[in-house]
Amino acid sequence: MIEFEQDSFAPHITVACVVQKDNKFLLVEENAEKGIVFNQPAGHLEANETLMDAAKREAFEETGWHVELTAIIGIYFYTSPNNGITYHRICFAAEPKQFVEHHQLDEGIIRTHWFTYDELLQQSDKHRSPMVMQCINDYLSERRFPLDLIKHL
Repeated sequence: MIEFEQDSFAPHITVACVVQKDNKFLLVEENAEKGIVFNQPAGHLEANETLMDAAKREAFEETGWHVELTAIIGIYFYTSPNNGITYHRICFAAEPKQFVEHHQLDEGIIRTHWFTYDELLQQSDKHRSPMVMQCINDYLSERRFPLDLIKHL
């Protein structure tokens, strides 16, 4: 475990969506520090934004899909060996609702893909982090927590 001094520790709060349709999962192909990688639609929480709003926004910005969040899959902690940043990911299960054709994908996103589970396994060396498969495996094992687990006060 990496230890940080309290005043230098600044975790990054992120959200992600596992979106499944016709036994395939929606992923983005994106540019990252280690090259081109695959990830769920995901990104950082912005100021004055709820976690759920951030997840829906990121899904749309990165894929052109409006999604409906159905559950929380889990909360994940990961420290990247590439940059030393600790990411706290809240991952949601989401259903694809409406696709906006010709939507300009977010900066850094190359394209979107619908992959089967086996296709994802074959490309595991290209995943942005181990959280990609962990979130999908947890989703497939039917881990679900109600959305009202999150309280905004």
